[in-house]
Parts: sequence; C-alpha cells; structure tokens
Amino acid sequence: MPQPQEPDLIGELSAGHRRVHRLFDALRAAAPGSAERGELADEVAVAFVRHAVAVQEHLYPVVRDRVAGRAAWAERGVAAHREVQRVLRELEGLAPADPRFTPLLVALIDRVTDDFLDEEQRLFPRVQAACPPETLRELGAAVRRSRLPTRPHPELAGSAPAARLLAPGAGLVDRLRDVLTGRAWSRWRAG
Repeated sequence: MPQPQEPDLIGELSAGHRRVHRLFDALRAAAPGSAERGELADEVAVAFVRHAVAVQEHLYPVVRDRVAGRAAWAERGVAAHREVQRVLRELEGLAPADPRFTPLLVALIDRVTDDFLDEEQRLFPRVQAACPPETLRELGAAVRRSRLPTRPHPELAGSAPAARLLAPGAGLVDRLRDVLTGRAWSRWRAG
C-alpha cells in the first residue's frame, strides 16, 4: 500500500491557518477577562509567528521568483504580517481583564482572518500555478524541518542562550521570531 504523501508548501501553510483559527474559536469561547484568554492569546502569538516565519522563509522567495506581480504580492504580505505583529505586541503587555484587551483581540482576529483569506484565495492558487508539484513538496518538507519547539530542551534551560531567550526584555513575539529564524543563537554567540 502506498504511503500517504506529506503536505506540500500550500498544505503546510493552510494547516497553520487552521491551527490559528481553532485557537480563535477557543478564544471566543473563553470567558472575557479570564487567565485562559490570556494564555490562548499567547498561543495565537506563537502560532502566528511560526506561520509568518514559514511564509517569509519559504513562500515569499517563490513568490518573488515565479509569481506575476511578485513584488506587490510579497510587499502586501509583509505589511499585513507587520500589522498583525504590532497588534500582538500591544496585546502582550496587557492583562486579559484590561479594557483594551478585547478590542485588540477583535482587531487581531480580523486582521489575521483577512490575511489568511487573501493568501488562500488569491496567493496560494498563483503559487500552485507557477510552481511544479515537486518544488511545492520540497518546500513543504522544508517548512516541516524548520519547525522548532517553542521551549528550550529541559537540559538547556539554564544555558546562556536559553536564559537570554527567556529573560525579560524583548517581548514574546520578538523572542519567538528570533528563535525561529536563528537570530537568537547568533546574538548569543556575538554577545
């Protein structure tokens, strides 16, 4: 019996969208002002930043190389991700009971939903039309390989790089982006 094929790039990114949407459903169901809502907002931040890194490292290079109107597509996506990350940073410093928390959460859900819809309905079909299936499968595998745990291994928790990543200072969104792109380790080695 043949082995089921692993998802290609579009499948991996679409699965990331579904993960974030499930978290949004849980956020909507959580009691306003509850600690659960704050924890779920942090999970959304992690899931979105993982998605944004995968898009920037694996999708946008293909868009820039192969898709008609490539510069506009890539720039629009980068701007959308930048706006979502701005909202995530604002949310990060707020307690779930803060009166600004829920309006920011609604803005976050709206912006992410619009971004994902644009990717799924307009960009992904263009990428699929411009790339051979084998290229998309290779990029899907690259996305899977690039996933890192969001926490350091227990044996590394006291090490200098892990301690710096978990220390106060840069916010969750920035620290996570650094970890996922490898900048955290190069900063540790340099500093």
